[in-house]
Amino acid sequence: MWSEQRLTKSSHIAFFISSHGLGHAARAAGIMAALHELNPGLHFEIFTAVPEWFFKDSLPGPFTIHSVLTDIGLVQKNPFNEDVPRSLKHLDSFFPFDSSRLEPVLKIVSDAACNVILCDIAPMGIEVGKTLGIPSVLIENFTWDWIYERYVIKDKRIKVHIDYLNRLFDSADFHIQTIPVCNPKHVDITVRPVSRKPRTLPEKVRSELGIPGIAPMVMITMGGIPQHFDIMETLRKHPEYYFVISGGGESFIRDNNVIVLPYHSDYYHPDLIHASNVVVGKSGYSTLAEVFYSGIPYIFVKRPTFRESEVFTPFIKKRMNGVGIPEEEFNTCSWLSFIPDLLKLQPIQRKQPHGGDQAAEYILGLLDNLCRND
Repeated sequence: MWSEQRLTKSSHIAFFISSHGLGHAARAAGIMAALHELNPGLHFEIFTAVPEWFFKDSLPGPFTIHSVLTDIGLVQKNPFNEDVPRSLKHLDSFFPFDSSRLEPVLKIVSDAACNVILCDIAPMGIEVGKTLGIPSVLIENFTWDWIYERYVIKDKRIKVHIDYLNRLFDSADFHIQTIPVCNPKHVDITVRPVSRKPRTLPEKVRSELGIPGIAPMVMITMGGIPQHFDIMETLRKHPEYYFVISGGGESFIRDNNVIVLPYHSDYYHPDLIHASNVVVGKSGYSTLAEVFYSGIPYIFVKRPTFRESEVFTPFIKKRMNGVGIPEEEFNTCSWLSFIPDLLKLQPIQRKQPHGGDQAAEYILGLLDNLCRND
């Protein structure tokens, strides 16, 4: 069992997080919140290009944000489609890491006396750990080299980045995979889905939104990529439902039964999920995980060009009350025909441990062993 007294002697942890959307930040925040619950003395040095407000909204304990681009991921045209040529251009300018990019980060991590580096698929953290001799922990359900393999047929030049990242990811000292896992490997621990937990009662959230207690609430979300929707007129024709669109506009808008929330709203995303009766959104990790723990039905937009979807689709159909639709059906709102039957389903009760708690226990045990050996 980990020792809080021992850990507070060296309580700074570096966390490098991919800024591809907000899904990786949400998973990382779920783990950091669980770590803070177990040891409030931990202080996180967070390296990412994700906005600071996201972590202020998500974390109960102390942290410091360092605005650093830690990886490239994929350049997105929109929530459903990636831009491979632009992605390759950015990859060519970012990898391999050079000293001018790493030196400021190395100094921060060294000065903070971090004794472990956590990485949600941000390879910079692993490179920093290797350079400073600090153990690194890779946290993933996929890695970028695995994602890029799909694009070799489009442009063979991406192969050099696949090889480079494969070696770098394999050099992490410890490895956590989070379900649903895209490329299962022999790792130190595999944990259940990781998400941020809700913290406000559903009835309070619905009351603040002006949604009657018995009215069906349908949440529409595309995760961490802002998107303007052209479906408002169709939704207004269904006053029997209240629609809450996350990230659908520049400000809060209420138009009869349609509520549009800005990219950064006053409402905590997991609270909105757990207050809903049905969620409609792309099949991204953080939305999937939050809906998984809410147990409610999920109408998910499949992304056939993104390799992760090949794993998510069967997982959702087997472990959740999920209905997959193509992007065209989302845009035409034909998915509305599924809602009456989905509303008849009872929420799935999740009684097993939360993946964020499992990961936090493992990391604290690891830290305990590292401190014990100092």
